[in-house]
Amino acid sequence: MKKKIFVILSSALYTALSACFFAMNTFAEDAGSNQAVGGNGFLTFVLPLLLMFVLLYFMAIRPQKKQEQEAKTMQESLQIGDEIVTNGGIVGMIVRIGDDNVVIETGGDRNKLRIKKWAITENVTANERAKQEQAKNKTPIKTSAVSEDENSSKKKKSKNSTEE
Repeated sequence: MKKKIFVILSSALYTALSACFFAMNTFAEDAGSNQAVGGNGFLTFVLPLLLMFVLLYFMAIRPQKKQEQEAKTMQESLQIGDEIVTNGGIVGMIVRIGDDNVVIETGGDRNKLRIKKWAITENVTANERAKQEQAKNKTPIKTSAVSEDENSSKKKKSKNSTEE
């Protein structure tokens, strides 16, 4: 998060400084050299503007589209029995799935609520399944290298104590 803020602030600072520099150069020129200013207009105004749009795309638009796509696939892959969380903070279990509506059961009284799919922000059951699969796929860390290092350090200590 800090890295993103730093990049945004540095790009804004660079843009502001370059705009000031180009503006000062434009107003400092003589009236007789207006042709040079017109030819240099692309570099002074259009290039920084294009740079700003490219940075905006890669820092704001592209990650937002990616996040929206992930949310859409999550909402389309809902199943009956999944535990979900809405953007309002309501936690419930899916009872029925419609085209764009979902019926969830909440609380001990088994209250049923009909909500829109776009309001679902998290599928708790799918997250738990993914964590379990990750735990199964992890390979155990080999500790033999650690024990060899410990044994060699113990031998060195024992040699030092016998020499004294």
